[in-house]
Amino acid sequence: MAVTTPSLAFPPLSRSANPAAIPDDVSPQCIRFAFPGVPGVRCAFQTRRGGISDGPWAGGNISYEVGDDSAAVAANRAALAASLNLAEWVEAKQVHGDAMIIDPEPVQLAAALAATPVAQADGLATARPGVGLVIKTADCQPILLAHESGRYVAALHAGWRGNRIGFPQSGVRAFCERYGFPPQEVLAVRGPSLGPAAAEFVNFATEWGQDFARWFRSASRTMDLWTLTRHQLAEAGLLPERIYGLDLCTHSLADDFFSYRRAATTGRQASIIWMEG
Repeated sequence: MAVTTPSLAFPPLSRSANPAAIPDDVSPQCIRFAFPGVPGVRCAFQTRRGGISDGPWAGGNISYEVGDDSAAVAANRAALAASLNLAEWVEAKQVHGDAMIIDPEPVQLAAALAATPVAQADGLATARPGVGLVIKTADCQPILLAHESGRYVAALHAGWRGNRIGFPQSGVRAFCERYGFPPQEVLAVRGPSLGPAAAEFVNFATEWGQDFARWFRSASRTMDLWTLTRHQLAEAGLLPERIYGLDLCTHSLADDFFSYRRAATTGRQASIIWMEG
């Protein structure tokens, strides 16, 4: 697995938007999550509700790479950052791989809502308070990690290819090795994603193979990716009682989430973890 500690800087989000001034029907709606007993760490799983995008991206799409109007994406991002009181965030160009960007250094820019090139990676980690780590999904699993001290956080993007190459395990390992603690001290939460009834794989033998047969239901030709991810996180060393999951299927809940399997042209929702400054 590639792990980098780059000098590449990632731009912060503008905080020009005042959350109190955002109309209710535009303000992004998020599912908040807090790890029990972990001080100062916050998680937010964005739904598609709110935002100003329309057409197949209707709602709060935050991706510039799916064909949506760039002005709408910028407005959605500004509203999301303001609603979470985030001044900075970090994102990557997700490529269904196993690369981690460790300790990215945000840049203080006055305006950073335009589409800006970012490094390729599927995992992010930081020890810097106030910086949101952003994963963009439309069926893939966002996995947010926190150390029990509340001083270190990470975010992983795990599509089915990520599961197949063991990215939940290697991502946890990179996070722990960088900051010097055992995986037993890490907590994880898996966000809304493709549910067991919707994850169909008609070419299971070639796409997965027999090593993953225990999570495959041959009658329906579906994979239980949620249980697989839980298994992989436990295999990485996390304690079972420290692995959480939001069992919300992005494919089934069309009014609440974007889903690539439901419609190839669609938006992306954000999953964000940060430490309060």
